[in-house]
Amino acid sequence: MARVEPVEITEDGLLLRPWRATDADAVHRACQDPDIQRWTTVPRPYLPEHAHRFVTEAATTDWAAGIAAPFAVCDAATGELVGSCGLVSIDPILRSGEIGYWTAPWARGAGVSVRAARAVARWAFASLRLRRLIWQAEVGNHASRLVAFRAGFRVEGRLRLADPAPGGSPEGWIGSLLPGEVPAPGETGPAGPGTLQARRAAVFGAPPPVLFATTGATEVRLRPMEEHDLDAIVDTCRDPETIRWTSVPDPYERADAESYLHHTRGTWAGGSSACFVVADADDRYVGTIDLRLSAADPLLADVGFMADPRARGRGHLSAALTALGTWGFTTLGLARIEWRANVGNTASRRVAEKAGFTVEGIARGGLTHRDQRVDVWVGALLAADLT
Repeated sequence: MARVEPVEITEDGLLLRPWRATDADAVHRACQDPDIQRWTTVPRPYLPEHAHRFVTEAATTDWAAGIAAPFAVCDAATGELVGSCGLVSIDPILRSGEIGYWTAPWARGAGVSVRAARAVARWAFASLRLRRLIWQAEVGNHASRLVAFRAGFRVEGRLRLADPAPGGSPEGWIGSLLPGEVPAPGETGPAGPGTLQARRAAVFGAPPPVLFATTGATEVRLRPMEEHDLDAIVDTCRDPETIRWTSVPDPYERADAESYLHHTRGTWAGGSSACFVVADADDRYVGTIDLRLSAADPLLADVGFMADPRARGRGHLSAALTALGTWGFTTLGLARIEWRANVGNTASRRVAEKAGFTVEGIARGGLTHRDQRVDVWVGALLAADLT
């Protein structure tokens, strides 16, 4: 591959320059950050010799070999190191590159990676004549995804990662950017502060919350599912009424519950669903409740739930459903939450109506249930219904 000549880029308050030996201490300090260690493939533990080798050998070799273009990102006024951004790979045949970045923990909240990514992209298209940049990140790395959106990338799907972080998900998001799509310096661009994408990135980029609800004098909690809930979930999913009205596997085995736990963690990481266990005041499992975001309509979600047979009829799920709806409207910015149940499932209908849902009608053949199309009741909850 042809050598890529190191350059300096000054744009939007940043100076991007080749790495220097004097950067090693700051790189070592930055890479002690838990988020950098969690979401990147830096060595763990990250030692001073790793930083020194990176700034004096690896970065220089990458430029000389033409396989990458790593920049130190500095404050243009002070020269302080505030991050790293660059092309982590360059394909001269396709004329394509992949971008990567991190922000030092002491410089977060100022849009460093967004500004740096835009600057690198502009340089790559103008000077290297690349035809495309791609971005990849582990599913769950919502901070990196938000930077990609704001830098103009179109996040287009998922792929299995070639080099997943130790202990992380093997699945990644992938996006692409073409010439002419980079927002101008200072332009807000998509997914700016306060947008729905930014709000949800903050929610799903953090651990699931614990929500609280009351039914009479009893408090229930909505919390993430844990290993110790699985036996109760197995018992619930083997109950004849659960099998009759839901699509849980039949017979239901421990492996199915383990798969369900894995699924809930994956959909939270992907920002597509929020699944909570409903627990009583003694933290005993009394049910599960799922809020699934629509892929087609960002303001729409649907809800599903099931109750432990020993806890039915006590109002736990109605209280939990009200709390979950409130959270969905206020935190996720939803406009409508839908509920569906097979016609005849009066227990589910009572839970939904008690939580404020309005049953709007019957969808004929609205769902597939046990290999047959069945009629379903359809209801909805709006934010105004909870005021």
